[in-house]
Amino acid sequence: MKVFEGLFKAPIINKEHRKLSEFGYLCVLQHHHLRQTCQGEWTIFLLLFVVSVKFLSDRVVKAARSVYSVMNEKNPGLIRDRKHHLKTHRQCCSGKELVDWLMKQNECLQSRSQAVGMWQVLVDEGILVHVKHELNFQDKEAQFYRFQDSDFGLSHIPNEKESEEELQEALALLSQLGPDALLTMILRKTPSQRTAEDIEVIYEELLHVKAAAHLSTSVTFSFGFCCDAVFSQGDKGTSWYIIWKGSVNVITHGKGIVTTLHEGEDFGQLALLNDAPRAATIILREDNCHFLRVDKQDFIRILKDVEANTVRLEEHGKTVLVLEQSTQSAGYNSSLPFFCVSCRYTVMSGTPEKILEHLLETIKLDSNGYDPIDPCVIDFLLTHKVFMPTSQLCPAELSEGSEQEKDAYIIDTKQKVVKLISHWVAVYGFLLKEDPVAMDFLEKEVAADSRLSGMLKEQYRERRRTKIQHFDWFSNCDEALGRIQPIKAKDKNRAELKLEASAVYTALGLNERLFICTSSEVEHLRPLKEQQGPEQGTTDILEQIGSKDMAAELTNFDWELFTAVHEVELVYYIFGRNKFPGAITANLERFVRHFNKLQYWVVTELCLCEDLMKRALLLKKFIKIASVNSAVQRLYKTWERIPSKIKRIYCTYERLMDPSRNHRAYRLAVAKLNPPYIPFMPLLLKDMTFIHEGNPSYVDKLVNFEKMVRLKGVLCQIHSRVISSSHSDSDHSLPQRSPTNIRLYIQNLKVIDNQRQLTQRSRALEC
Repeated sequence: MKVFEGLFKAPIINKEHRKLSEFGYLCVLQHHHLRQTCQGEWTIFLLLFVVSVKFLSDRVVKAARSVYSVMNEKNPGLIRDRKHHLKTHRQCCSGKELVDWLMKQNECLQSRSQAVGMWQVLVDEGILVHVKHELNFQDKEAQFYRFQDSDFGLSHIPNEKESEEELQEALALLSQLGPDALLTMILRKTPSQRTAEDIEVIYEELLHVKAAAHLSTSVTFSFGFCCDAVFSQGDKGTSWYIIWKGSVNVITHGKGIVTTLHEGEDFGQLALLNDAPRAATIILREDNCHFLRVDKQDFIRILKDVEANTVRLEEHGKTVLVLEQSTQSAGYNSSLPFFCVSCRYTVMSGTPEKILEHLLETIKLDSNGYDPIDPCVIDFLLTHKVFMPTSQLCPAELSEGSEQEKDAYIIDTKQKVVKLISHWVAVYGFLLKEDPVAMDFLEKEVAADSRLSGMLKEQYRERRRTKIQHFDWFSNCDEALGRIQPIKAKDKNRAELKLEASAVYTALGLNERLFICTSSEVEHLRPLKEQQGPEQGTTDILEQIGSKDMAAELTNFDWELFTAVHEVELVYYIFGRNKFPGAITANLERFVRHFNKLQYWVVTELCLCEDLMKRALLLKKFIKIASVNSAVQRLYKTWERIPSKIKRIYCTYERLMDPSRNHRAYRLAVAKLNPPYIPFMPLLLKDMTFIHEGNPSYVDKLVNFEKMVRLKGVLCQIHSRVISSSHSDSDHSLPQRSPTNIRLYIQNLKVIDNQRQLTQRSRALEC
């Protein structure tokens, strides 16, 4: 993967190129080969589809029954005989009518393509059949479909309430399976049939695959079966593979299985680069493995395209800046984190000073002050400490415009530096007050201008006077004290475990404590009783708190923890806080620690509740709050007492947090939400860790700025949620504050974080 980082940027990021792309199609059906190809200016998309024996899923059949029953009951005239082109089609309905009906039943559907994907699930399973047996569902008036067995929905006639519940469960299942079915359907299409929306679906799907994040659309979608060999050691290298679904074993002569690769990982690139035979054999570990394949000729062409668009700036015979041309002129898209749309050239790598110099040139001085600054500049400011600490940045800013240049150029450059500093202050805010180098630099700059210094003093007096006048002296002090405040560097407690150790207390995990002792006393230390967790649950308290009230206060508390986290803390966390003197990640660690505490809170309360009836009610409440843990799943007697409706809610959450395909279900759901909302922080940290570990920080002794921009692409997900909240906090977008007793309960949760102890308690309750 490291070899290919950055090689596929140009084609994939250019939306115009994607619109021009034409894709080929290769279908293998019952050993008869049908090949249709269409030359494309940029890419060739191939689909290798092997048709296997299909087994109807019981859940899909049940869902189809529910849909069919409700359709017959509410719209009895929808399924009827149709005449088209002098031919009568018995008991069917048009694709457009089916999509219209589904859109009315499910208000959560945001596009007709989503409904098409849901119907495609039934087509793939053979439940819904085209009158001419076509494989792809079409949202058209003249395309007719009928259910395979018109009687299968009449075997069970539920009452109205049960019917509605079963329908919602069916729609939830189909909406989960729909995206996969839609993608497969699009890949089956011929090039002339693919619309711009189809190409967009393919493109978005590729973005969810870790190893495909930088790929062009020159890929092949392949299907494989267990024990098949993708290629053997010694074979000629012709393609690079990425695992879309499934896993493979890597086998070499004399060593056997040397490693196992899973979803999102890749193999086969070295043979392409070195033009050498395959160094290992790849065997499938399971049936129905899916791969993305980049053919060698496409790979070579992409290499040439990228190199042709690359500009290298040299000084004294050494490369100091590498730029890549970008022809995109649309607005900035955070889902494409590796390029900046307002720059004619994207910075790929360079020395810190040259990167700064180039970015200064992109700053516009004729702005009215309200235009957004170039995203590249923000990328630089948020990540500069990785490659250019403050002690190096401040002198570099002062040196800009100080050379023997024309006066007009010097003034222009210095104005850009001032604007850059203003954005630097805006990005970091009060964090700069805890950076002595930054404060010294800013104070000297202000003191050097007597007019500016006097203006700031007057503004400070006016601001202080305004705050005093508007301060509510009779406000509830307890309310203010109870709110979460950001942790500052000066707040951290220090314990000299090691010379470089600092802020140890804020980094403690659940039920961890600090002990001060001599080295000889370490072996005699024993955990405190409070570290073992509570011995009694709080079921009685929870019974008095409504699920909505608890969920509202949990949301409020989580939101306060989340908004206290600055984006730069994630940079410190991923690269290692010890590499940044004076930096803290306490707010991020506090947020993650609370996240972990909630998981153990659910299990602790359930495993400490001995009464079966109360335990079932407690589990029902937790599902309503949307929290559950694996240690609870073995409490079968408890689950038996949970109503079907509540179980369906749990299944919905379970499907949403399915980790397969790089948490694809969650990512698709989040993409449809509008801020503010609280992201799944572990997944953001995982994405940043993948970017960090998969890309070197320096390439040929130059800063890998592309890596920094990609990291900023993840940070944008946090920044946009916090910024958006400033416009909606005053509205009803966030729940109102719950009673103080609920907040105090949440702030003082006691949990057992020992999984073995929890499992033992679970077995004691239900063997």
